Amino acid sequence: MTMHMLRHAPMAALLVLLPALASAQEQPVPAATQPSLARTIVAHGISTFGAPELPADYKHLRYVNPEAPKGGEISEWAMGGFDSYNPFTHRGRAGSLSVIMLERLMEDALDERGSSYCLVCETIEYPESRDWVIFHLRPEAKFSDGTPLTAHDVLFSFELLRDKGLSSYRTGIAKMVAKAEVIDAHKIKFIFQQGYPRRDVIQQVGSQIVFSREDFRKNKRDIEQSSDKPYLGSGPYVFDSAEMGRSMTVKRNPDYWGKDLPINVGRHNFDKIRLEYFGDYDSAFEAFKAGVYTFRNEVSSIHWATRYDFPALKAGTVKQEVLPRGDIATGQAWVFNLRRPKFQDIRVREAIGLVFNFEWSNETLFYGLNTRVNSFWDNSDLAATGKPSEAELALLQPLAKDLPPSVLTDDAVIQPVAGKTQLDRGNLRKASKLLDEAGWVVGPDGLRRNGKGEVLKLEILNDNQSFDRIINPYVQNLRALGIDAVNARVDDAEMTNRTRSHDFDMVTDSLGQSFYISGGTEQVFGSENTSDVFNPMGLANPAIDALIKKGIEATTQEEMDTTIHALDRSLRALRFWVPQWYKATYTLAYYDIFGHPENMPAYALGELDFWWYDADKAEKLKQSGALR
Repeated sequence: MTMHMLRHAPMAALLVLLPALASAQEQPVPAATQPSLARTIVAHGISTFGAPELPADYKHLRYVNPEAPKGGEISEWAMGGFDSYNPFTHRGRAGSLSVIMLERLMEDALDERGSSYCLVCETIEYPESRDWVIFHLRPEAKFSDGTPLTAHDVLFSFELLRDKGLSSYRTGIAKMVAKAEVIDAHKIKFIFQQGYPRRDVIQQVGSQIVFSREDFRKNKRDIEQSSDKPYLGSGPYVFDSAEMGRSMTVKRNPDYWGKDLPINVGRHNFDKIRLEYFGDYDSAFEAFKAGVYTFRNEVSSIHWATRYDFPALKAGTVKQEVLPRGDIATGQAWVFNLRRPKFQDIRVREAIGLVFNFEWSNETLFYGLNTRVNSFWDNSDLAATGKPSEAELALLQPLAKDLPPSVLTDDAVIQPVAGKTQLDRGNLRKASKLLDEAGWVVGPDGLRRNGKGEVLKLEILNDNQSFDRIINPYVQNLRALGIDAVNARVDDAEMTNRTRSHDFDMVTDSLGQSFYISGGTEQVFGSENTSDVFNPMGLANPAIDALIKKGIEATTQEEMDTTIHALDRSLRALRFWVPQWYKATYTLAYYDIFGHPENMPAYALGELDFWWYDADKAEKLKQSGALR
């Protein structure tokens, strides 16, 4: 299991303001207080297309339990280790809870697509053109040390990330924001670049994290360097304790300024959240059985199918639960490093993909629990299917010279289906023919070489012991094809260093996308970001760039959906990945001390957000000796 940083790249597109926005959810600003003569809107939230679903006087988010009790601890596990509390730099390995104490100006609802609601801000003010936005901050907002959170902190945070953040973020924000300026202690204005699409610019700047300017000054922080000092934030949790590299705990701040806000009712219920790190998957599982931590989102099919038979489960101390998963699949795949000449030929990439036998793996290794990844928008209606529609063709035909011809004529690429034996002979023959045509010919020793006599080598970088049983059969198939393939086992520190420096042939990554084409899409697939970790394959294709730009400029849901379908089929046709698998459910195991709402939101599990601790159940387990 790999934990990924959330991508919040500041990119957006033009949105035609719908009349529904001028309802009870917003109020025109009197002319005397307007910063310009144009009519402005004051609102508690905003949505990509249309209005947000919750009214201005909402009492709580629809999916929470407003009566959820506070207390107790939830603990989970993570792979590897950490040596820093700063995830905003490529230096060091940041702990996964390092930013939980930092808040954003606005927050997304987990049961809506594209809606953001005020959190640190009380209202947003903007013209119908969305050329600018003013965030009216809550006067009561403060950091956990009691100092007020002001517009000066927001400006400081914006300028810090704009000037010293990760490169793809800097690029995106420079394109979008022309200027940010403090109006007074509780008002900050963002002015957007002339000609830049306006669709979700407000949500993008609203997703900005807010640092304490004084904390940076006092602690002489450098966002470009690894740090052994946890951040000071304004959020519901503060740093509690850590054993560097092994565990980290945060605790709920009883003086949290925003605990009674409607957006926070029923949330942030645990007194403590603890994360335990382990060097391998089996050690983590054994620790769970022993009660070292209490909540597990099981991603290993073999564990789920064969190893949940330990005494605590049989006694009812630990429960298993399967919950539906409505978010877009993770897009987990082995990704080629296109920076390397041997992978420039699409026939080589297709041949390597042909000999991964998902069907055999799913039946033999995964107990039939997984579904093959085919799309970057799997588990949603946004995945491209069949041949392109007329609307898609209108987008694709002008870009044809930079795409495989099949994009315009054939069904969207589906990964090859294989037989029930590990090595599918039919797919092996197809792969052999592709490599022969690409000039990689089998020599007397059974290995393929090009015209220069170079052996076709393939190193699959792997830092997860549990993946050995999946990669090793794949390596055997690749070697049968004449490729000098190896499963390169490394520790998490080497994995971090080598992926950041693009020193790999193929590595597992997650390329699943969101419901809208935005800056996050550009970070992963855009030509400007080939040097960034978010574009692991180094993809640089003018047609892809053009489709991303078109998606950023989409002004209706229909236009967005059509562009995503065209982009999805184009990306799939480039074959820079060997897709793996996903589950459309959460398979959970946890000590029977937690509760969750009956009606879960569509797009998140949210165990650290809106689940809660059942003190009565916990006390019974403690009295029985089943819980530490």
